[in-house]
Amino acid sequence: MKDIAEGYVTADGRKIGGTLMEMKNITLRFGGVVAIKDISFDIREGEIRAIIGPNGAGKSSMLNVISGFYIPTEGEVWFRGEPRPQMRPYQVARQGIARTFQNIALFKGMSTLDNIMTGRMTLMESNMAQQAFWWGRAQKEESEHREKVEKIIDFLEIQAIRKTPVGRLPYGLQKRVELGRALAAEPKLLLLDEPMAGMNVEEKEDMSRFILDVNDEFGTTIALIEHDMGVVMDLSDRVVVMDYGKKIGDGTPDEVRNNQDVIDAYLGVSHD
Repeated sequence: MKDIAEGYVTADGRKIGGTLMEMKNITLRFGGVVAIKDISFDIREGEIRAIIGPNGAGKSSMLNVISGFYIPTEGEVWFRGEPRPQMRPYQVARQGIARTFQNIALFKGMSTLDNIMTGRMTLMESNMAQQAFWWGRAQKEESEHREKVEKIIDFLEIQAIRKTPVGRLPYGLQKRVELGRALAAEPKLLLLDEPMAGMNVEEKEDMSRFILDVNDEFGTTIALIEHDMGVVMDLSDRVVVMDYGKKIGDGTPDEVRNNQDVIDAYLGVSHD
């Protein structure tokens, strides 16, 4: 990886932009428990940034800080060159940050189409009365949003299930619908919390392809938590490694793979 002033160039020649988000000396406490201790790292525009570590390392807590669900006890979150004030999650979403969840959080009785439409909520400008009576601006706006959602459905190759209640879908397709809902918000930064969890090999291959396509075709910056090291090493441009709430590694997949602290704490060593 060749460093440049505005970002860096990947091994395959992709130019990654400047800093989109920066975590500055983040500490997060819950009473006497320290979930994150003095961690700093950045996320560059256009890259796929992985956060890895053993169970209990603080990865999900960090993702919750990035998404605005948790407020750090100490430190600052900077977004697009400015410190981010304390915000509610919906305000963070309006900034251009969307996420999926470790445990699927869909409306099981609603169709695939309707679930993905909910991802457009922060982009809607009509008021509640107009939406309730589907009148005026709301009518035109819904048509525009529906067109966007149909394109996402085509992109994710889920046309056949567009009217199916998501509670009837197999797990892998539910994960894909949840990705679609996040994409519907047109995020600048997409947060994926264990997008491959519980999937078989074929489902993981499909999800990996979609993640790469989202990054390549939409130019979306992605930060993800994932336990499958094969997936992490194949997808990620850079990896930050956590252990017991501390950062123990940060760099390219090759740099992390050869970091002795990471090997000892997480990747493991082979014994003859």
